[in-house]
Amino acid sequence: MSDLPAFIAGLPKAELHVHHVGSASPRIVAELAARHPDSKVPTDPEALADYFTFTDFAHFITVYLSVVDLIRTPEDVRLLTYEVARDMARQQIRYAELTITPFSSTRRGIDERAFMEAIEDARKAAETEFGTVLRWCFDIPGEAGLEAAEETTRLATDDRLRPEGLVSFGLGGPEVGVPRPQFKPFFDRAIAAGLRSVPHAGETTGPQTVWDALVELRAERIGHGTSSAQDPALLRHLAEHRIPLEVCPTSNIATRAVLDLDEHPVKQMVAAGVPVTINSDDPPMFGTDLNSEYGVAARLLDLDERGLAELAKNAVTASFLDESGKAKLAAEIDTYTANWLTP
Repeated sequence: MSDLPAFIAGLPKAELHVHHVGSASPRIVAELAARHPDSKVPTDPEALADYFTFTDFAHFITVYLSVVDLIRTPEDVRLLTYEVARDMARQQIRYAELTITPFSSTRRGIDERAFMEAIEDARKAAETEFGTVLRWCFDIPGEAGLEAAEETTRLATDDRLRPEGLVSFGLGGPEVGVPRPQFKPFFDRAIAAGLRSVPHAGETTGPQTVWDALVELRAERIGHGTSSAQDPALLRHLAEHRIPLEVCPTSNIATRAVLDLDEHPVKQMVAAGVPVTINSDDPPMFGTDLNSEYGVAARLLDLDERGLAELAKNAVTASFLDESGKAKLAAEIDTYTANWLTP
């Protein structure tokens, strides 16, 4: 009899859409809240379950920003980053592109150079101690407007500050009232500096937002892209040009972007031939992790072990890992799967 949860637990994986602050476990959030007692965030890990119950996307953003406010010193940054990597290693995540919003920290007074040093120190320690390779995506918090876009672009492109692990440039936060085209000049500068374009789009707005991300921001992957399924022409474009979607099923339910998990559009995306990767987004906040998301995908897409292994390799292919690293991780997935299926 197949034991998919056990298979998933041991499956080597890559994750492409997961947020730095949003990956803080209840234990770490409670520790940070205790360090900063003026915060409204509970210091009891059990109380955080109720705190992380969201009424809609706007409420999620409010709660998320209250956790962001707990990251006040370089030591907080380092602790968070290192512990996130530890949690990833427990799930057999070999490679992750962690979305970081430096503007949220520098505007709170953390020295920009100290911030970069903190994430890099944690990255190097995690790779040495856990074997998990981290890379960074610096994203613009869309709700903070063009000031945040300018600051994020400067931090991402200044050779005196740019961290070694930085590979891509994104755009997060609310989509309603935050049109993508206004960020074109900033993405142009980031792309010119060698960064890859990975904006969020189509999570809580319609498919036009995804088109804008593709045309104006030259997106190579789309964060979420949930509403893409509403536009057959868009699905055809994504499939033809092999532009992956970073799908986060449980997140979409938690933020009410999708109302019913059984009706999640990932099935339509896959049926249309769109490259799909499975991700956890802000896992502790949504009561999930990447292993759980693979379990959800197995049910929604009716996947067995081989199907899940191919899904894991989708993320490797869509990643910005170097070609030798991709080949090594794909081979590890194949070997693990073959060994699992051998009687």
